Amino acid sequence: MRINRIGRDITVLADELEVPGIGHLPVNAFVLHAAEPIVVDTGLSLPGRGFMDALASVLDPVDVEWIWLTHPDRDHTGSLFDLLDAAPNARLVTTFAAVGIMSCERPLPMDRVYLLNPGQSLDVGDRRLTAFRPPLFDNPSTTGFYDDRSNACFASDCFGAPMPTAELATADNVGYAPADAVRAAQHLWAAVDSPWVHVVDEAKYLATVSVLRKFAPQRILSTHLPPADGRTPEFLDMLALAPHADPFTGPDQAALEKLLATFEPAP
Repeated sequence: MRINRIGRDITVLADELEVPGIGHLPVNAFVLHAAEPIVVDTGLSLPGRGFMDALASVLDPVDVEWIWLTHPDRDHTGSLFDLLDAAPNARLVTTFAAVGIMSCERPLPMDRVYLLNPGQSLDVGDRRLTAFRPPLFDNPSTTGFYDDRSNACFASDCFGAPMPTAELATADNVGYAPADAVRAAQHLWAAVDSPWVHVVDEAKYLATVSVLRKFAPQRILSTHLPPADGRTPEFLDMLALAPHADPFTGPDQAALEKLLATFEPAP
């Protein structure tokens, strides 16, 4: 895991996951160093990722006051319960639907849950966080937010793009990758992660993109993309074209068997 400081008050806890045939998918969590410190998502649900150690290197978990869960998929919840234990005063910001999904695996401490719906705001002492549903998402409970002090948009899976290398996936700026390659990878990710975008009512979909245009964030912070500064108009245009991107069809069994045949036998 790589730790990247972005501006004065945001730290990225940058991890990545190699997806065969697609690339290295960034998997970011964030620390927002507000008056009431916030951790946004808690990393991959895989052993040995070192999330809590990485977090402790930038912020004492005891000082965390809010945990914003953008949605309860396993690449966002890896250290959630460890963090709840280590941060006894933290409240968990999420939605009613997300609580239901999470409770199928392990009940949440309901006295520590703070339900917040898109369109509502949370005051964290020195800034206001306004929740919104990102234009692209793979889970119905997804909620991102706009921070009016850092002028940053925390977009969950939206804007994601697999990168060609692990180094690029955990970079501190997406600008290290060519712009045309980033757009192609974003459209690929849109087709993989939000396949419904190809059959959506386009006018209604574009209205959700307009919500972000009104925020006009300087910085876009996606779970699955290196941080992006000053790229908002370009990225919103990318979203507007996502319904017309090529649909994704994954490998079939024959392709899987061909791939497995290239593996070396276990010792």
